[in-house]
Amino acid sequence: MRERSGGQGGLTKGRLAAFLAALAGSALLGIVAGLIWAAVAPRPLLQEVARGEAILVNAESSAFIVADAWFCLITAVGGLITGIVGYRVLVRRAGAAAAAGLVLGALAAALLAIWVGENIGLETYNHLLASSPIGTFFNGSLALGAKSALAFWPLLTSVAILLAEMGARRSAQAAARSRRTRTGQGDLGPDRLL
Repeated sequence: MRERSGGQGGLTKGRLAAFLAALAGSALLGIVAGLIWAAVAPRPLLQEVARGEAILVNAESSAFIVADAWFCLITAVGGLITGIVGYRVLVRRAGAAAAAGLVLGALAAALLAIWVGENIGLETYNHLLASSPIGTFFNGSLALGAKSALAFWPLLTSVAILLAEMGARRSAQAAARSRRTRTGQGDLGPDRLL
């Protein structure tokens, strides 16, 4: 990260506030992501075969894969939003402390998204499983099969911050070269050559 103005490198109140804001803001986005995942992800159709026991109606159901794909998409978008907005609002001002807060918040957001998504409707599912007569059809609960998908949010947040920082450094270097070139041309003007 670039050295910030007045930066002694220590954890000041401003940097601590940026760290906590990044952490909390990212985590709150995880709750929203979990609600979205619960709303859009399909659930497998089950049939009660005995008291408290149900089986898949279609063993080749794509509901599990599609639910995982939705989770990956939602967390990838969340990671990009967290990285881009977080960089513009916090990292440019507070530096590495804000970036660390964003990445840790992104991890918390992914964990909150899975927790919220899997718990919405779980009570209804458990009630139906326990009280439905044999032969009843109902939807299963939502579950993330590919736990590696939890890495999407913090990974894309990190990549967005890194790319934004690289772009900012290139812009600063180009501006510095332009200033040096203008200054150098002023020194070698026609008056100076004689």
